Amino acid sequence: MRTGNPALSDNTFTAVGRVARSEAAMTVQGTANKAMVLLLCVLVTASWTWSLYYRSMNPQVVTPWVVVGAIAGLIVALVTVFKQTWAPITAPLYALLEGLVIGGVSALFEAQFPGIVIQAVGLTFGTCLALLLAYKSRLIRATENFKMGVVAATGGIFLFYLLTMILGFFGIRMPLMYGNSWASIGFSLFVVIIAALNLVLDFDFIEQGAAGGAPKYMEWYGAFGLMVTLIWLYLEMLRLLAKLRSRE
Repeated sequence: MRTGNPALSDNTFTAVGRVARSEAAMTVQGTANKAMVLLLCVLVTASWTWSLYYRSMNPQVVTPWVVVGAIAGLIVALVTVFKQTWAPITAPLYALLEGLVIGGVSALFEAQFPGIVIQAVGLTFGTCLALLLAYKSRLIRATENFKMGVVAATGGIFLFYLLTMILGFFGIRMPLMYGNSWASIGFSLFVVIIAALNLVLDFDFIEQGAAGGAPKYMEWYGAFGLMVTLIWLYLEMLRLLAKLRSRE
């Protein structure tokens, strides 16, 4: 069972075993409820950094919070991956920290391209809903070949982003990452598609975990993994829309 999401690896659910009592087992509905809680956590802190920027209209006011949220969020995410039993605590903490990033970044994009945030939000959740319906109706099936393709593409994107970051320290800019050329827009569209397809793998992974009788705390872990993908998809939507709007 593969997934491109690093939070949901092949042996995530099999490693935690199966519980005997059904009331103590993970369910799809329970995971969905936890995902809503995490989404609310993101909105709380995102609203704060958003308003912080618009009260000052100074990027330097929100930049430290974005940096802190990104670094601390990465640390908490890694802790969650390696200590899955802590997910009921670390998953909401991760969502709160990522909200700082989402709010600050969204405000900066909105100031430059008015209306872009509501477009990105609508496209992100519209994509999520469409893929969920397609998955539930079996129009899209998470076959082994499908999983392998998405995982390989996701890994390639990660390595490209890592290379871009390293080269950035030496003042070298990768053309595909920046600017508004059609090649750059095409790359961003490709990343958005891969991020979206990771949602299908997440849905499948959560469904399989529930069917396998994973412990109840894995609902928080499954919701955390889903939130990782949604946040990535939203940020890539923002990037793509910004490139398109800058050509107008």
